[in-house]
Formats: sequence, structure tokens, C-alpha cells
Amino acid sequence: MATYLDFEQSIESIQQDIESARARGDMDAVEILQKDLEKEVSKVFGSLSDYQKLQLARHPDRPYALDYVRLMMEDAQEIHGDRMYRDDPAILCYLGWIGGQRTVLIGEQKGRGTKHKLRRNFGMPHPEGYRKALRAVKLAEKFDIPVLMLIDTPGAYPGIGAEERGQSEAIARNLFELSGVRVPLISVVIGEGGSGGALAIGVADRLAMMRYSVFAVISPEGCSAILWNDPSKVEQATKALKITPDALKEYGLIDDIIDEPLIGAHRDKAAAAEAVKRYYLDAVKSLRELSKEELVNKRYEKLISVGEFKEES
Repeated sequence: MATYLDFEQSIESIQQDIESARARGDMDAVEILQKDLEKEVSKVFGSLSDYQKLQLARHPDRPYALDYVRLMMEDAQEIHGDRMYRDDPAILCYLGWIGGQRTVLIGEQKGRGTKHKLRRNFGMPHPEGYRKALRAVKLAEKFDIPVLMLIDTPGAYPGIGAEERGQSEAIARNLFELSGVRVPLISVVIGEGGSGGALAIGVADRLAMMRYSVFAVISPEGCSAILWNDPSKVEQATKALKITPDALKEYGLIDDIIDEPLIGAHRDKAAAAEAVKRYYLDAVKSLRELSKEELVNKRYEKLISVGEFKEES
């Protein structure tokens, strides 16, 4: 059964009417209702608040990294383990082909259903997950293979074990190492980009966000708790944090916005995967025109240009 958010209830009602009309064979009614549905989708999704976009980024039916692997990759072979401690299921690494382009794909996987959510640790990687990701990137560099990284995490796992095994060091190591990798790196926020857990696979030549994704230094819930000690101010915190693609593009913190289906990736996963695939292939084609030195230099210039500061006399 599809899940509908509060602001999607009118859309759910029309879609139920469409199914009823189909069941009784009234195709004329179906055609009329389809037009009504298109109008309602444009009305609802044309004026979403930042908080509603956050809800879409976390939608339980939204495609996760493994969905994109299955929809985009051919001959996909999974890479396991960090060669130091264990395999972290919260991070996926695959070697395969996307549109005829050999690719290493890395993604954060939240899991769907209680059993898989627990196995994937709700998409919160341990340090061994980030070390596995770095191992896959180094493998890609060795064989001159572009890397596609799919960001979707509430954040790195903050547990005692993760801290004991060097969570902050693993994230910092990825930031350092990815800045100098000599193959094209493309990162896409497909859902929720949370803090250092997202940054660890977010250092790239091209950093894009899906239309209904978010990228934040802290969750709105955490922000409202710290600033106001009031969980009811989540919507206010979401707006203040400027975590939507439009705001981040305006500030120059991301490169592009991928135009997923207006009704959301959760309603048309195939179209969302096609949009990511096209963006990735176009980015690789553009980046392949640069020499290795130009690639790394441009990435470095891009990274140090983020943010600004003022000196007070």
C-alpha cells in the first residue's frame, strides 16, 4: 500500500476514484479524473513549504540507493568490507555499468521494513562503512573508473562502538582523500543529507540534489531542541536552516538540482532513476574533457571557495 503524507490526501482521494473507475470499466471517468489529478498535483506540489519538502525527503516510499542500483546499473557486483573490521550494510558499494559507462557506485542505504532498517542501521554508517567507501573509491582510481555517490542518511552513527573505532577520523580521512582522487566524482543527495554522515561521501566534482531532498548540518529536530528547547518548532527550524536545494544552490553550496518527477520520486521511481542516470552520464562526459591535474585543481578550487568570512578591525 502506498503511503500518503497529510498534504497528499487530496491526491490520494483522486487516485482512489481513478482505481474505482477502472474497476468498473468507466474509461471516460478515468480520463476526466486523470486531468483532475494533474491539476491537483500541480496545485499541491507547486507550493510546498520547506517542511513539506523535508517530509518528502524522508518519505518511506522514496527510492533508496539500492533501488537506484537495480534501476540504473547493469552487471552490478557488490564490494564488501573495509579490510580492517567488518562490512557495514549502511553503505553500499557496487561495480558495474551505467548507460555503457563503467562505474563504481557508493550509496547510503536506510532499509525498508523493520528487519532491513535494523540491518542497515537506519542508514547511519559506522566508521567501517566510510572506510569501505574509501576503499571502493581507491579501487576506482586504480582502474580509472568514475564514481557516483548517492547520499541518503540522517547522519553518521553516534554510538559508543562507532566512536571507539574512530568515527570522526574516518569521516575526516574521506574528506581529505576524496579531495585528491584523480577520477571524476559525482555526488547526488537522493533523500536526506545529514551532517558529516553526508559530507563523508559528498566531496565531489559535481554535487547535486534531487528536487525533494535536503542537506543539513543538523536535523531540524536537533536544531529546535538546541535553540528553543521546543520540539514543536521543527517547521520553524527547517525554514531557518535553509536546507532545500533552491536555497543551497543560491548560496553556491551545491552545483545542480536534479528535476525529479513533480509528484515526487516515491510515485515514479523509474523516472527518478532516469533523471539521476542522465545527470551522471552528462557530468562524466564533461569531466572527462579535463586532464587529471585540471580535474583535481578544479575540485580543490571548488572546495576552498565554499563559505566566506570577514575580518573585523
